This record gives sequence, structure tokens and C-alpha cells, in this order.
Amino acid sequence: MLREDILSDEKLEEYAEFFKALSHPVRLKIISILMEGKQCVKNLGEILNLSQPSVSQHLSILRARGIVGWRREGSIICYYIKDERVKKLYNLLIKEEENGR
Repeated sequence: MLREDILSDEKLEEYAEFFKALSHPVRLKIISILMEGKQCVKNLGEILNLSQPSVSQHLSILRARGIVGWRREGSIICYYIKDERVKKLYNLLIKEEENGR
């Protein structure tokens, strides 16, 4: 490997934080739901069978890393996948699972 191919410490830290945000089963489940389209916290809570505060806490982590975004629709806040890398990673995981790894 050439020295130029090694990522900077800052970039490595950024990637580590990105993966940390995704490294929880509930957050991965949220991503899988949002792959189908935007959802509000109430719907996510019902699908996940979790309380709204719990769902909000996980969404806060994803939002802080720029992985999900939100839009207000009247009095409801809906979440969607903001970072396209997450969609690519998710699709890669699904493809690998379908191929039996």
C-alpha cells in the first residue's frame, strides 16, 4: 500500500463515528424501514414496538452523524435517509445475504 493511499487520522475518525452510529440493531432496523421511505417517530415506534422516547434517542444519534434527515409535515416530523452511503451499504449487505455471503 502506498503512503498516499492511507487515510488521514481525521478521515478515519469520521468513518469510525459514522460506523458507530450504525452499530446498534435498532438503528439498523430504523435504516431498513427508512429504505422504504420516510416515516414519522410514531410509526417507527409502532413498527419497532418501542416507545417514542427510545426511537427518538436512536434517531438523534443517526441525525447527529448526518445519516438521517427530517422534515416537518404539519405537526408531524418525518425522517428519511439523508446520507446516500447508507443506502449503498444497506444494499450491499442485502445483496451479500441473498448470495449466502
